[in-house]
Amino acid sequence: MRIMCLNGWGGALHEGLLDYIRRSAPDVLCLQEVVHTPAATEDWLEYRDGERPLPQRANLFLEVSQALPHHVAAFCPAAQGALWDGNKAIPSQWGLATFVRSDFPIIAQTQAFVHKSFSADGYGEHPRSRNAHAVRLYDSERRWPITIAHMHGLRDPRGKMDTPERLSQASRLTEMVLRTAEEGDRLVICGDFNIEPGSQTFDVLAAIGLRDLVTGNNFPGTRTSHYGKDGRFADYMFVNEAVEIVSFQVVDHPEISDHKPLILQI
Repeated sequence: MRIMCLNGWGGALHEGLLDYIRRSAPDVLCLQEVVHTPAATEDWLEYRDGERPLPQRANLFLEVSQALPHHVAAFCPAAQGALWDGNKAIPSQWGLATFVRSDFPIIAQTQAFVHKSFSADGYGEHPRSRNAHAVRLYDSERRWPITIAHMHGLRDPRGKMDTPERLSQASRLTEMVLRTAEEGDRLVICGDFNIEPGSQTFDVLAAIGLRDLVTGNNFPGTRTSHYGKDGRFADYMFVNEAVEIVSFQVVDHPEISDHKPLILQI
């Protein structure tokens, strides 16, 4: 089984992103920063956050679903707000998406918020609503279940330091995973956590037997050249001892986002 985790950056580099996903065709894709805009008539819209407009692929969720036609797709919105087509505001949803190859039955799943709750009337002030999604799959060939979860951690304008809110989101993530998994399950938890190595989040996840493969394998970061700020870490992938690792990669090229894909083969 191949599991890929990636922050899709709203599809800003959508052509390369879709081509890479199509060619890689992971068994499970955990994708953050996904845009879903059913009312859109244009391919591109603009997200406006103060003086920092960002291009957004209006229907990234649909496009990734089409790139993975043999997968079951789930979109998990964290917020609903406006993207812009010139002076016209278009209602859009933003959140996570999980894609599971259809020959891996989904035998349980949980969607929950790790910070705040669903924001229906705009994206709001930072730190904004954040959610997580967990799926429990069954590998019919090897005859075992596995629980895979991902989240997009809250963004704090002050930085990626530990805060009570980040500690709380780690606890809420852990609770969600334990509600979905059963005793003895293989566990994989990944995502854009928006934390630095050494965060308290690592201790919370270690308490349920998880270790991180990014820092544990001495990768120098998970950000690409498209990220212009300081700090090269954001994304992590945690596993428990039941997971038999064949390989783990932090993919440097091609650059398809301001985050690097994490790929685990088990």
